[in-house]
Amino acid sequence: MSKKVIKVGSRDSVLAMWQTNFVIEQLKKVTDDYDFEIVSLKTKGDKILDVSLAKIGDKGLFTQELESGLLSGEVAFAVHSLKDMPTELPEGLQMSAVLTRHDPSDALISDKYQSFAELPQGAKVGTSSLRRKAQLLNARPDLDIHDLRGNLQTRMRKMREENFDAIILAAAGVERLEWHDQIKEKLSFDICLPAVSQGVIGIETRSDDEEIIKLVQLINDKETEACVAAERSLLKSLEGGCQIPIGAYAEITTEGIRLQGMVGSLDGKTIIRDEITGAVDAGKELGQQLADRLSQAGGQEILAEIRMEMK
Repeated sequence: MSKKVIKVGSRDSVLAMWQTNFVIEQLKKVTDDYDFEIVSLKTKGDKILDVSLAKIGDKGLFTQELESGLLSGEVAFAVHSLKDMPTELPEGLQMSAVLTRHDPSDALISDKYQSFAELPQGAKVGTSSLRRKAQLLNARPDLDIHDLRGNLQTRMRKMREENFDAIILAAAGVERLEWHDQIKEKLSFDICLPAVSQGVIGIETRSDDEEIIKLVQLINDKETEACVAAERSLLKSLEGGCQIPIGAYAEITTEGIRLQGMVGSLDGKTIIRDEITGAVDAGKELGQQLADRLSQAGGQEILAEIRMEMK
């Protein structure tokens, strides 16, 4: 008897396809009831490469086409880099599972230098992230930061063609493509706090599709789920998107969830950081509380200024 075929939505980049195939592999380890077919789609964020992400606007930039496929029934679930997911999902859709988090660090890639400290005065550094830019400039105001767009292969190529001294990428993506030897240093969280949910693969489904929700829950990681709930709550409370300079990282310790958060000005001159610890099942509340503290410490004024600049 033939198995039911589940159609899975994915961006068509090499990394996105790797992540989607990884999800399918994990599902095949826990059930042999289904076959899977990948439906690859190019998102708005993949198509527009000559404009900075912040200027395009980040609502559904890397997710909208996949979510349209979900809502139309073209695919049964979609695989995302969770850091690309807005905190508000379209009506009828939900995040139904997250996989065990990979290393959330940012990584220094360079053909010339072995560490961040070794970069010379005025070094040309590439990144597409305002969060990274703010924190890098806070640590090293002398750096010459340039916007760098495209998939990982494109950014690596541009690093060499456009003579960057270094570029900064998420370590998880680089390592998933087995380019470990390209990483010269993983930046300390003291220098660069990660993006919300960085290193996490998320699975989005229709809210009423009980069969698919039950299926993907088989590979859900509860610890990662608790941590990203806290991080995404902080982001939502600050009304920030993935292109606003907000960083967060939650981890489970012997005392519960420890959540670190930051808000930074675009020029890096002001970085507001704080942390909070609480019960593992109170991630949403912890995120809201830390967001309030960051806001009251000046974060709200910084974010308001940035939003005005982006209009």
